[in-house]
Amino acid sequence: MTDAGAKRALVTGVTGQDGSYLAELLVSKRYEVYALVRRTSTTNFERIEHLEEKLHMLSGDLLDQNSLQAAIEEARPREVYNLAAQSFIPASWDQPSLTSEVTALGVTRMLEAIRSVDPSIRFYQASTSALFGKVAIAPQDEQTALNPRTPYGVCKAYAHLMATTYREHYGLFSCSGILFNHESPRRGQEFVSRKITDGVARIKLGLSNKLTLGDLDARRDWGYAGDYVRAMWLMLQQEEPDDFVIATGIDHSIGDFCRIAFERAGLDWEEYVVVDEALKRPPEEVILRGDPSKAHQLLGWEPRVNFEELVHMMVDYDLEVLGG
Repeated sequence: MTDAGAKRALVTGVTGQDGSYLAELLVSKRYEVYALVRRTSTTNFERIEHLEEKLHMLSGDLLDQNSLQAAIEEARPREVYNLAAQSFIPASWDQPSLTSEVTALGVTRMLEAIRSVDPSIRFYQASTSALFGKVAIAPQDEQTALNPRTPYGVCKAYAHLMATTYREHYGLFSCSGILFNHESPRRGQEFVSRKITDGVARIKLGLSNKLTLGDLDARRDWGYAGDYVRAMWLMLQQEEPDDFVIATGIDHSIGDFCRIAFERAGLDWEEYVVVDEALKRPPEEVILRGDPSKAHQLLGWEPRVNFEELVHMMVDYDLEVLGG
């Protein structure tokens, strides 16, 4: 039985990195957490196995308006966190139509479902630094012009602006978190951060003898996913809805990430890293680095895990997993 007085939240994308950390946070705050899950043969529940008994699983899909409305009617949440998306940028080039349907139009469907069932629901939209794309200035803040350069970024820009439009036109409590790169041991291995730490662990354990990467000079503003989901929750606890950049404000190169990761395993990265020119992207004129001042001032949010601690955490995890 659901406690009628309990705080209730509906989370999409709960099987992903951010969704699993957010579900943990909400459970720790005594929420009744409803997870919207697509019923497919490939759904991976590994990241939330330890939480499954504490979550209410609901079947639904951002492609299906009726399923979203049914899920909201059943859960009757106070808060909805939309973290579901086709989020791997290379895949957005291969599947631009699917990316548009899920990452862009899926948000419109969710907003319409909220407006139809209960307009008092507070809504969080997962935006991204990919909104800024080819930027002219650094660091980027909430006023920086959107200039996406990938299908994923364009779809996220649509979703971001739609969330703003529903806030301004319908009065919904709709917030977007513009999150810069955030990593964790739960990061998918298709992302460069996890590719590095997994590669380091394999080399340390004698399972591999090299790590092939692209541009070691590319720089990113990297934070810890566990810190960033706390910012999501804080946004929906405010008196007024607003959008916030969530970032560390510090950028590091992929080479920095490699050096720290290999050092954690007691190895010299230059002996093992091979640069493949084919993996390099065109050089960035301006670095994506966030200015989280507004989140500091209005949310009281600060990252608790620094860059070196994050890299160590990921290397330690991969060593443990691969080492048995």
